[in-house]
Amino acid sequence: MSVHRVAVLALAGMAPLDLAIPLQIFAPRPETPYEIRVCGPGGPVPTANGFAMAVTSGLEGLDTADTLIVPGFAPGPPPTPFPREVLDALVTAHARGRRVVSICTGAFVLAEAGLLDGLHATTHWQYTDRLEREYPAVHVDRDVLYVDEGSVLTSAGMCCGIDLCLHIVRGDLGAAVANGIARGIVAAPHREGGQAQFVPAPVADRGDTALAGTRAWALEHLGETLTVPRLARHAGMSERTFMRRFAGETGTTPLRWLVGARLGLARELLETTDRPIDVVARDCGLGSATNLRLHFRRALDTTPTAYRRAFGRGAPYDHA
Repeated sequence: MSVHRVAVLALAGMAPLDLAIPLQIFAPRPETPYEIRVCGPGGPVPTANGFAMAVTSGLEGLDTADTLIVPGFAPGPPPTPFPREVLDALVTAHARGRRVVSICTGAFVLAEAGLLDGLHATTHWQYTDRLEREYPAVHVDRDVLYVDEGSVLTSAGMCCGIDLCLHIVRGDLGAAVANGIARGIVAAPHREGGQAQFVPAPVADRGDTALAGTRAWALEHLGETLTVPRLARHAGMSERTFMRRFAGETGTTPLRWLVGARLGLARELLETTDRPIDVVARDCGLGSATNLRLHFRRALDTTPTAYRRAFGRGAPYDHA
């Protein structure tokens, strides 16, 4: 695989978690082509949490990057105007065909650079009104996790940045690699970008991870019957408490989370094995080939057979 260079842009006042998300997901691994660096207009760069982040290169590091990621800021968007040299570097990179990504309120930097004009975009639910008011040329999607406009992608709150980065890996390298990374950080393998942020209690602002162990266990037992009562028993909670905690930690319901996880496993099996479609459906917990086809059509607008033909073993990687 050819090298795919990812540059994370460090700016004063950034939220450290926003910066850490891409550093974790795009970290070099034997199965990925990514190289990642932290770039900034000068270093060390002060964060919003009282410490400074060292940068490995200046803005010239953006020139050779294939994907540029702008983390968000805390609290809220940074004051404008943004440094002109930063905006110019982003515009130049995008004009050269580079992929530009924002996490949370990093969308304000892309909007100030004019890169969101005429496009759909999102940001943290608390600041969608402000984004729409200050940048009327942007079509703000309020209740989504992330928006993919091809070469420009934006995410909602902090943890939605995990969803967006995994979405990027999935598009680059397929579900098997993305699922492996997701398992490593105990994240849902796939959440659709159109899923609601669950305003006014978004997943981005919930730090509790009490159910991480139960989610990890569920990912190892997707082929079995997993009901809310069974999951609640594993977590040692009442069903009502489990449902409330699960929504608070993931931003979705157990059923929707399980469907997304099972679809992710199905994609991985279609990519990496020759198992018949009905066996894939059974092994990922979706029951029958008919049910698998129904969920593939709803979520991916394709069929399992067509997906295997496009992404199965031997399909070329052409995104780096």
